[in-house]
Amino acid sequence: MIARVLSILAVIGIAGLGLCPGLLSPLPYAPVPCCSLAGGFQTTFAMSGSDVALIGDVASTADWGRIGRLEIELEELRNRLQIPGFSAAVVKKQHILWARGFGCADIASGTPATPHTPYHLASLTKPIAATILLQLVEEGIVDLESPICQYGIQLPSRGEICVKHLLSHTSQGIPGSRYEYHGDRFGLIDRVMTSATGSTLRDLVIERIIEPLGMVDTLPSPVGDEIDAYENGDGSPRFQDAWNRLATPYWLVKGYGNVIGEYATYFGAAAGLISSVLDYAAFDIAIDQHKLIDADTQALAWSPYVSNGGRRLPYGYGWFIQERRDQTCVWHYGYWNSTSTLIVKLPEHALTFLLFANSDRLSSPFRLGVDANVRRSPAARAFLDIFLE
Repeated sequence: MIARVLSILAVIGIAGLGLCPGLLSPLPYAPVPCCSLAGGFQTTFAMSGSDVALIGDVASTADWGRIGRLEIELEELRNRLQIPGFSAAVVKKQHILWARGFGCADIASGTPATPHTPYHLASLTKPIAATILLQLVEEGIVDLESPICQYGIQLPSRGEICVKHLLSHTSQGIPGSRYEYHGDRFGLIDRVMTSATGSTLRDLVIERIIEPLGMVDTLPSPVGDEIDAYENGDGSPRFQDAWNRLATPYWLVKGYGNVIGEYATYFGAAAGLISSVLDYAAFDIAIDQHKLIDADTQALAWSPYVSNGGRRLPYGYGWFIQERRDQTCVWHYGYWNSTSTLIVKLPEHALTFLLFANSDRLSSPFRLGVDANVRRSPAARAFLDIFLE
């Protein structure tokens, strides 16, 4: 307890001395409650009893110090990248260590971002879709070695494209020869699942992920006429509340600042789920507890795909895999219209970091998929440097 108090005083002292001038200054976006002069930015130590932040019982004295440093880094990053709002969480040993919102989910109303704020996931849909596909593999319904033509999919190719090639981003050129990230081809996995089961991906996600995990902030993105129904309050009763709380999308426009943007209207294996950091943490905990797929199958998903020539590639089945100094990092990012997301997992340390934003700025400047290097992301770098020191 003494150490915790000293940590709190140290953070307050740093802010008071002006060493981190953004720490207690007003946020630059909008009115109360999340961006006011009276509120400003505070560390979780001062607001852990609020709706904006929570601390889990597994937090140690050392964790308190790490959390305080991470919060400062993230708030500075949010201001530097001019992101209206984002939500973050850290999972430790299959429990929520910490979660909180930063800035605004909606600028005009001043609605604060919270751990329960839903965001469009973009490509963080891929690990969930891959998990469902691997469930079907375990059940003998889908075979990773099967040619995709068996599922009614035809693509021009210099060889036979199998399900595993779509799942690992190795379907281009000679299938299995090289990694090249291709969201549209990954998105064909939903046709594999629909052909194999007779169920839509939307139904599979609800039946196999959302309902079993008790998710309250998660829904498949509505498309077509469904969008108008949700906008009018007539969407699915199961998901209308989460839709109502969806973070407002923003574009950063030179000379104008953040203006209201638009989310993409798509749902498939590659993108389209909506969720919060707490709901995605529930998914993360479930896969670590092997409640969705067994340990051997999960290990396969988290192993670098080996090319035809024997090279270890930077992607497994639905996840980026980065091996550095005997440390394995399993991760993924999302990037689409007015949204960007990130998950970073350290299996050896039983740690996971989640960060979801209502702007594309977490991803757009950093080209994370080019060389599959998670340390291109300053948010990922902050987490790794603080929690692996």
